[in-house]
Amino acid sequence: MSKGKFALGAIFGAVAGVVAGVLTAPKSGKETQADLKAKKAELKVEAEKKVQLAKSKAAELKKRTKRAVKGAEKGFKGEE
Repeated sequence: MSKGKFALGAIFGAVAGVVAGVLTAPKSGKETQADLKAKKAELKVEAEKKVQLAKSKAAELKKRTKRAVKGAEKGFKGEE
């Protein structure tokens, strides 16, 4: 299993656990809604951070790949 699939599964599992915990807690409807809104905001911020990290890693990988391809092309052409 790839790290990406594992991480995605872990995130969904955490969300499901939080939702189940909040919904089964003995609180009023307004308290539960407030808890869900707060958790939603936290998860949104965390997801945005992870998206930015993924974009950053993808951009770096793209740069490295381009350099590797250029190096391979030079090698095939006999350039140093």
